[in-house]
This record gives sequence, structure tokens and C-alpha cells, in this order.
Amino acid sequence: MAGRAVKGGTVTGGAIRRVSVTGNSGSGKSTFGRRLAGRLGVPWVELDALFHLPAWTELPTEDFRATVAEVVAGDSWVVDGNYRAVRDLVWARADTVVVLDYSRWRVMARITRRSLGRVLRRTELWNGNRESWRNLLSRDPQRSIIRWAWTNHAKHRERYLAAAADPALSSLRFVRLRTPREADVWLAAVGVPQPRLP
Repeated sequence: MAGRAVKGGTVTGGAIRRVSVTGNSGSGKSTFGRRLAGRLGVPWVELDALFHLPAWTELPTEDFRATVAEVVAGDSWVVDGNYRAVRDLVWARADTVVVLDYSRWRVMARITRRSLGRVLRRTELWNGNRESWRNLLSRDPQRSIIRWAWTNHAKHRERYLAAAADPALSSLRFVRLRTPREADVWLAAVGVPQPRLP
């Protein structure tokens, strides 16, 4: 599942037009997804922004699936996020799955720095939501994104390695990027920045 050489937005097997970006929390999915969408000239969609309503209310699963189904019906897009509730919808339409498989220490350093910065600056995330000290310092992985990233690192890697080896998903191109440097090189090879589609 190593990253493949890409030229002009294509690899063996066809053009890259619909991409699912996955990775443990803190791996930089949104930053990578935004950059990739810019290089491909396609819309970028962050699943977190669709799922988390104001006051951290979660969009009901049926509504979430309907919203994502509408998004992925498009001809081209980059979608980032790990939601199992909609993975079948995204992957049924995707041509490529990019897995940001960075080391645990790198992910933990990134997510700790990012979350502390967000709390201190009161950074708005999606729909008015902000991270809080109470959640950040919680020992509950369901509340603390830092604890969540730590406890799910190995699980995430195993899940996506298994998916890449699954014959039922053979129509998907899996690209595993293990360092930010690999990610930069792969992005640089995808193509030149293009005007975003309306």
C-alpha cells in the first residue's frame, strides 16, 4: 500500500478524481485534503464539519448518510474523515483512498500542539464549536481528542491495512503515506494547482 508515483493527476488504473483521505486524529487529514483538492481543482469536504452541529450536537446517522451521499454523488471531490457510518458511501464512489499512516509519536506531538493552541486561542472549529480545557484534560477517550488519538492509533492502522488487502475493495487505489515528507512528495506529483470547480 505504499504511495505510488503519480504524474498529471493519474496513476496506473486511471485518473485521481474522487479521493477519501483517512488517518488517525492529529495526522493532518484536513490540511492534506485541502491541499490535494487545490491541486486537483476539485471540491474539498471535511466530514467533521458535516457531522458536528452547534453545541457539539451530532447529526443523526440517517441525516449524515443522506448529506454525504449527496456530496459523493459529484464527479470529483476530496473527502476527509474516518466515519464508519458513511465509509461505504464514500468508498463506493472513490477511486483513491489516501491513508496518512504517521508514527504514534508524530501524531501525538501534532495533536497535543494543535489542541492546546485551539484552546488557548479559542479557535472556532465547525458551526461555532470550540475545544475546551475540560475535554482536553479528560481521561475519557470519548471526550479528549488527545486520549482518542492515543488509544486508536494502532486500531486505525490495522483497519486500513486490512482494507487495502481486502479483495472486495480491489477497485480502490490505496496510497499509504508514512511521513509528512512522503505526503509532500506525493502531492507534488499529483499535478499542478488548477482553478477550483464551482
